[in-house]
Amino acid sequence: MTVTDPIADMLTRIRNAASVGHESVEIPASKLKTELARVLKEEGYISDYEVKASGKFNVISITLKYDEKKKSVITKLARVSTPGLRTYSKSKNLQKVLGGLGIAIVSTSKGLMTDRKARKENVGGEVLCYVY
Repeated sequence: MTVTDPIADMLTRIRNAASVGHESVEIPASKLKTELARVLKEEGYISDYEVKASGKFNVISITLKYDEKKKSVITKLARVSTPGLRTYSKSKNLQKVLGGLGIAIVSTSKGLMTDRKARKENVGGEVLCYVY
């Protein structure tokens, strides 16, 4: 099975695992997905991630994060830029997600970063997804 949008596949796997209360989820690894997991960990949306060898391919094992009531920390994961319709934004035009409570993950020339960091460093790029 070939996946045409690996980022959307990753977000869907995380969303599905969180909705049924799984402790962790495994996703086929790539550099971009590993960086996406790094940003999610830095922002406190997941507990941890690690890249493991599984047969011929590597997988990213993401440990999900829940609050005291066993409710997922991630309320929504929304893909913004798709392979059919890429969405780019300049640093000053980056929208605040949920009035600044959520984050937008942006692929910039300086790597993957949140919308706040991109505004601070004055770099724009492709808006990959919104997380809140």
